[in-house]
Amino acid sequence: MTSPLARTPLYDWHAAHGGRLVDFAGWEMPVQYTSIVAEHVATRTRCGLFDVSHMARFRFTGAHSGEFLDSLLTRRVADMRPGQIRYSLVTNETGGILDDVLVYCLPHRSPKGDTEHVAGDVDFAMVVNASNRAKIATWIAHHLVGRDGVTFVDRTLETAMIAVQGPQALELAQPLVEHDLASMKYYTAARTKIAGHDALVSRTGYTGEDGVELIMPSGDVALVWSKMIDAGATAAGLGSRDTLRLEAGMPLYGHELTEEIDPIQAGLKFAVNLKDRSFPGRDALERRVADPTTPQRVGLVLDGKRVPREGYALVGDSKQVGTVTSGTFSPTLDKPIAMGYVEPESAAVGTKIEVDIRGRKEPAQVVALPFYSRRRT
Repeated sequence: MTSPLARTPLYDWHAAHGGRLVDFAGWEMPVQYTSIVAEHVATRTRCGLFDVSHMARFRFTGAHSGEFLDSLLTRRVADMRPGQIRYSLVTNETGGILDDVLVYCLPHRSPKGDTEHVAGDVDFAMVVNASNRAKIATWIAHHLVGRDGVTFVDRTLETAMIAVQGPQALELAQPLVEHDLASMKYYTAARTKIAGHDALVSRTGYTGEDGVELIMPSGDVALVWSKMIDAGATAAGLGSRDTLRLEAGMPLYGHELTEEIDPIQAGLKFAVNLKDRSFPGRDALERRVADPTTPQRVGLVLDGKRVPREGYALVGDSKQVGTVTSGTFSPTLDKPIAMGYVEPESAAVGTKIEVDIRGRKEPAQVVALPFYSRRRT
């Protein structure tokens, strides 16, 4: 027997408003409402609203929580200040990627609700990909054995998370959020009230646009979602979220990131701190830094209109030099784009290669990532 799909607190809204629901990592999630292109364009030009409550949300408390996470992640986090967020990776002993995560450092909240910060008095939160929730929770529990001063809690089911993305995101979200969103730097977070309820707001996203992500108790999210829709945000599904992140050159777990791929070849060296640190896979990654032979992640733009898909062969000099990991027709650029891994000799920007699309070779060129960058003011 198959297990029933999990549902976010917004499932009823999705079902009632035309969301086409699909199985995504064991969750019944909307892939689109009207069309992927319309929702993509709405996010790039105005404001898209995404239910991302399926993503796992972990909380770490205790005097040694920062030290523990430092021993588990590729990026140093023990030196984070309250309000900071860092992108990091969880790797296995061979340096393969178990997941990519966001780590939040937050002022500790006392039982009375007081969040005044004193030195060393912080909590940590972690957002994990939905497909890796059980795997990473097990990995954390394994490494917690014999360690004191750390409490780990999975808060996924008791909380909800929505992403407000696009050039109008801050304008539309601000009336609901007590904290001044414009004052927040990218990759920072704050405890605040949203629609009068305790919540967490972060200046983060996965679309290449400006915006915020809101985490709150699951019982509060329907009101916030409806108010955002009433304010003019466009409900957007996982389909446009994927095309948006691909245009922005952002890797996706299960495609650009897997346990067989390491952070160095994935172009994520910025999220790996090796000096004076110890974490699973650290020594393997040090060897990978000095290894020029591993395939590298690249961006590709095709000349024609045919769309490359995951698994298609990349051909150079009449031999396969790599494989597509993600591909789409870019609504913003009006051309097919893809990411993939190629041998180092084919990885330089400007290299001409071909994509084997169902037996027909389509010309392509290696380009710098990202494909799209928003205009910053």
